[in-house]
Amino acid sequence: MSETATAAEAPVQPLVVNIQYVKDLSFEVPGAPAIYTQLRTPPRVDINLDVQARRIQEGQDVFEVVLAIRAEAKDGADTSPESARVFVAELSYGGVFTLNGIPAESVEPILLVECPRLLFPFARNVLSDITREGGFPPVFLQPIDFVALWQSRRMPPTAGNA
Repeated sequence: MSETATAAEAPVQPLVVNIQYVKDLSFEVPGAPAIYTQLRTPPRVDINLDVQARRIQEGQDVFEVVLAIRAEAKDGADTSPESARVFVAELSYGGVFTLNGIPAESVEPILLVECPRLLFPFARNVLSDITREGGFPPVFLQPIDFVALWQSRRMPPTAGNA
């Protein structure tokens, strides 16, 4: 059997990562340089994360999935609601994925659970690196339960929330 015949008989992968990339990255230190001498404790960091998916071209099963992460740090010693922002990091980390032979009912969970799961370790490293390079302790994101995140978006409003 030749190599060409073997390659042609290889099964088609249902999920292919075509590319992953930093789509947008912003890091701000509004109080620099003074904040570096005033900060006495590690900053308190609030994280917001969102997942977005869109078909790149109609009629094709190629999608862009983006993890949007915002990390806003405030002075850890100042517990007041208006405590000064230490830094703001915003990262949009994307990937282009091809879905092959995926049943229609499985497309959404693959795009909003499996694809972000594949992107997350790389986005986590970018955020850690940028906060460290910005002169602060690196922000290490804890693992994200993308199934729970996806399910929470799908839940219909209850009568109490209407």
